[in-house]
Amino acid sequence: MTDFLQIRPLTKEAFAPFGDVIEADPATMKLINGGTTERFHALAAPEAAGEGARIILSIFRGQPRQFPYSVTMMERHPFGSQSFSPLSQRPFLVAVSQDRDGKPDIPLIFLARGDQGVNYRRNVWHHPLMAIGTASDFLVADREGPGNNLEEFFFETPYLIAEPSL
Repeated sequence: MTDFLQIRPLTKEAFAPFGDVIEADPATMKLINGGTTERFHALAAPEAAGEGARIILSIFRGQPRQFPYSVTMMERHPFGSQSFSPLSQRPFLVAVSQDRDGKPDIPLIFLARGDQGVNYRRNVWHHPLMAIGTASDFLVADREGPGNNLEEFFFETPYLIAEPSL
């Protein structure tokens, strides 16, 4: 029998080795626009390396995953970070992995709330977008420019994720 990966809550501390959790942090709040707007400042630092590279914003519409879900692959982006912030206010799953000799180790699975996003640092192994329950839109900041900014790894034996408790 295959064991299921544990789903843990997304916290800044637990996610720190992989990137940034993007959420309204009172410690970063500044009032702007004559006091009518709260700015939660510098929650993540997008990265774009290489000649002619730039940070772009896109909207991704993720289709919901079916559970139990098999994690068969991970990907990473050697020249730029990649962030996902939910526009649909729906929770989603985040899968990341430490690098072990150029390959992803056992994935760690986080449940992100609908008011949290993530910024994967460049070269961090992660699974593609995992929407839960219904199609969901995400604001994505990532790198555009020359060079191959995608590396994929396919596991010989998939890892399983049970349906998350929301």
